[in-house]
Amino acid sequence: MDKRQAATAARKEQITRTAITLLAERGYRATTFEAICTEAGLSSKRLITYHFSGKDELLAAVADQIVADSERYMLAALDGVTGARELLAAVIRANVRFIADHPQEVEALRQILLNGGLGDYEHHDVDSQHRLAGLLEEGRRTGVFRPFDTRVMAAALRASIDGVAPLIAAGMDPGLCADELVEHFDRGTRAGKAER
Repeated sequence: MDKRQAATAARKEQITRTAITLLAERGYRATTFEAICTEAGLSSKRLITYHFSGKDELLAAVADQIVADSERYMLAALDGVTGARELLAAVIRANVRFIADHPQEVEALRQILLNGGLGDYEHHDVDSQHRLAGLLEEGRRTGVFRPFDTRVMAAALRASIDGVAPLIAAGMDPGLCADELVEHFDRGTRAGKAER
């Protein structure tokens, strides 16, 4: 990457990171190009419109940045984990830890989704559910998990993980949230007689 490309990438990241901060702290409507310029110390909105044609394109870049951050976080957390039950527990714990460790990113994404500012974000959600379904299918294939519809279980798991974000934001212990979800989905997926 040459100096110009590096400078362009750095400016785009500065703009998206500033947008994340503003979305989390001030909300969707207050996250304007003018507010980003002021917060980032940019001299002109043209420095934003050079990189992003409009707010929708900027918000798509923000969502992509948050998803990329979460994927890096997840890969590090799952490194070396083997076995379907262990992997399922690690995925749940890593997701909950990301929510707890990155409250600005989680709130920024929530602001975007609540305000309808990202019509094509669904592909990220679908990708996440496909990966979860793949993990669950592998557990079913190896007999570790009982028979169930992996799409339904993946959707329930994704919704349950996302559902703890407001609890954590309100001060609930993330470890407790993770423990409850791990226990719930372990009981709901494991083969054989689950303890009742």
